[in-house]
Amino acid sequence: MRSAAIALLSRDARLLWRRRGDALQPALFALLVVVLFALALGAEAKILARVAAPVLWLAVLLAGLLALDTLFRGDAEDGSLEQWMLAPVPLSWLVLVRTFMHWASTALPLLIATPILGELLHLPRAELPVLMASLALGTPLLSLIGAVVAALTVGMRRSGILVALLALPLYVPVLVFGAGAVALAGQGLDAAAPLLYLGAGLVLALVLAPLAAAAAIRISLS
Repeated sequence: MRSAAIALLSRDARLLWRRRGDALQPALFALLVVVLFALALGAEAKILARVAAPVLWLAVLLAGLLALDTLFRGDAEDGSLEQWMLAPVPLSWLVLVRTFMHWASTALPLLIATPILGELLHLPRAELPVLMASLALGTPLLSLIGAVVAALTVGMRRSGILVALLALPLYVPVLVFGAGAVALAGQGLDAAAPLLYLGAGLVLALVLAPLAAAAAIRISLS
């Protein structure tokens, strides 16, 4: 399993480097969302600070959604998914590795850039640790949920809109808890409860989402 994970990660890294222009699109899209919100709301620091956390969460969510349709589609088109199913390792393990690579290439750069984007939106510095914690727990959960949706639609052509329609309702609780934790911290209240909910959801998704996505891939390719 370890050698299979290393081989898949190295292959994805090489493909990502060859298509680095496409790989930068989610991060650039998130930056564009943040800049547009900042321009639309004006230069009033109080207004920007009030909406900074929800805007950042929304930008990260939409950036991950932008690359969701390509999570398994390339492998389905070149026949790699059939090889995954015949591999001597569990299909769910390969799905988990691919989902990690999706998170690392879409959400991780935005997570690193969050302090800078927060300064652009005048995010109170006291709220930054809670925002970082919520993103660290919530973005892997979004990727795992998205993997199930992408697996369900991998056999369909031009399923980009369908993927968004299926994924967005499932993303709403994660968005509510993630932005809600920062809102509680901004009010001086304890933000542990929403973070614990996100952590529990992440643990549950780590166990169930790869199994569900693997079953969906088998059904889509059967």
